[in-house]
Amino acid sequence: MKVRPSALIWRHRDTQPEVLLMHYRYGEVDVLALPGGNPDRGETLPQTVAREVQEELGLTVSVGEMVMAGEMLLMERADDVLHIVFATRDVQGEPLLNPAETSALAIRWVAVSDLHTLNLYPNVGEAVQRWFASGGDLGYIGRIEQRYFG
Repeated sequence: MKVRPSALIWRHRDTQPEVLLMHYRYGEVDVLALPGGNPDRGETLPQTVAREVQEELGLTVSVGEMVMAGEMLLMERADDVLHIVFATRDVQGEPLLNPAETSALAIRWVAVSDLHTLNLYPNVGEAVQRWFASGGDLGYIGRIEQRYFG
């Protein structure tokens, strides 16, 4: 099982929070993903999140609490993934894609209320909505039902 830490980066627009997502295209399918990636050897998960966000988006962040963890078990493939989402704090800079570090096509700020309607990777839109509504960490959320995007 792989481990993929990711960042929950948000801002408040008007009265509604928006989450920063990266836009990818797989075949004919648009997919939006939380920023994150694979840990380098000897790197902690928060270090991975800070490095990936810096490399891919040019942002400096403080990595805060773990928001949630859940498994994505793909029967079609051998690489099951444990997703761990961390809150970020003290975000510095304006997000700008670095094509040398990511295959993402664009970044998008998406209202938290719309997350459950998206092709999201990992598919944690409803869980993120619960986190914003409750203001507390969700902990282990179990199996993440994820559509395979080929």
